[in-house]
This record gives sequence, C-alpha cells and structure tokens, in this order.
Amino acid sequence: MRTPPRRTASPARAARPATLAAGAPASQPAPVLSRDSEIAGAIKKLVLAGDRDAARETFAELVAHQQRRAVRIAYNYLRDAHDADEAVQDAFVKVFTHITTYREDLPFEVWFTRILVNGCLDLRKARARRLRWALPMSSSPDSGPPPEPTAPQPSPEDRVLSTDQARLITAAVEQLPDRQRTVFTLCHIAEQSTNEVSHSLGLSEATVRVHLFRAVRKLRKLLAPEPAADAAAPGPSTTQRERSMA
Repeated sequence: MRTPPRRTASPARAARPATLAAGAPASQPAPVLSRDSEIAGAIKKLVLAGDRDAARETFAELVAHQQRRAVRIAYNYLRDAHDADEAVQDAFVKVFTHITTYREDLPFEVWFTRILVNGCLDLRKARARRLRWALPMSSSPDSGPPPEPTAPQPSPEDRVLSTDQARLITAAVEQLPDRQRTVFTLCHIAEQSTNEVSHSLGLSEATVRVHLFRAVRKLRKLLAPEPAADAAAPGPSTTQRERSMA
C-alpha cells in the first residue's frame, strides 16, 4: 500500500501561527504630546546643555503660543487686565526658571496652567491684603464713616473668602488621581475641549469624558460640607425633660 503524500503548508498559512504567537496583546501607544510639550522638552535640553541663549529664543515661540490662552485664564481669576498681565508674565518667568523640573512625559499645558493658577491665587490674596490696609481712615472721630462707593465692590473680606474657596478647590483637585486631575485641569482650567484633550493625551474622546465625569463627581464629594456634630446628636426627649423637672 502506498503512503499518501504529505501536504506542504503554504507560506502564508505556515507564517500565521508565528504571527499570532509573536503578537499577543499589543502595547498601548505612547500619548501623542502637543507641539508646545515638544518645545518645552527642547528648551529643557538646551538649558541642561548650557545653551541658554538658544533656550530663550525657543522659549519666545512657546510664549507666543500660550500668551492669549494664559491671559484669558488669568483674567477669569483676577477680573483686572493689569493684574492678569502681571500674573501671566510672572508665570512665564517661573516656567523658564524651573524648566529643568518639567516632566517631558506630561502635557506642558497642565504644568503651565498649575503655575499660572497658583500665581493668580497668590496675587488675589495680596491684593485683598492691600485693599484692607488702604481703606480711608477718618481724621476725626465725629466725622462719621466714609461714604459708600457708587458702584458695588467686593469687600476685602469677600476677596479673602473667594481666595480661600479657590484654594480649597485647588487642594481638592490635587487629591484626584493623576489621569482625572490632568483631564480636569485641561478641560475646566485650560479651557480645552474634550476633543483637544483626547489628542493631547492619546486617549479616545469617550475615555476623556469618563475621566472628566469621575473627576467632577469626586470633587463634589471632597468639597461637600461636613454635617454639623450638634445636628447629628439627638437631644433629650420630652419625657426625659419632664422627669428631670420632676
């Protein structure tokens, strides 16, 4: 009896198992950082190499890209064009001074926005302190209180309270997980759309929306007022009060 000839596998069919074996779960692609993040990384390398002149020239390009958005964010916090411009310029100086601490695997916009917001909060607190001591004082005790301004202006106490509330929110944002904090900062502080954030972080827009929803939900829990201890403790009943009076 003749043995039937063995079939030889085609090259494509023979190569298929090797392909499946070699490609088990593919690793996630690295996030595609923005152009400004790449520029910030290049500036960091120039500064570390000692070429500060070239770093300043490259930094001018970064300032041109971020200037308008930074002024808009600062004005939302300060409501004063001069103070907003001062806060933005101070933030750019801090960025260049501390550029060697920038993490190149994270979006530059998040790092820069955090520096800018903290500077705005410090400026608001200093402005409220100046206004408190700049209130007009009466020259004689019988002259009465100074006249009220025609336009309603927030008092120094209101400004301090507003600054304290902003600091509470900032502290709560710092308690978020890294991904949620990044998405929340880019969407609500840097005023980027979910589509822009998805391109910056290399995530789908649906994933960005999920992180944003979870961040907002957690912030609400962190900022919720705690129940008063007196309200939680039950008082004595009517029968107990009658017995004590008897």
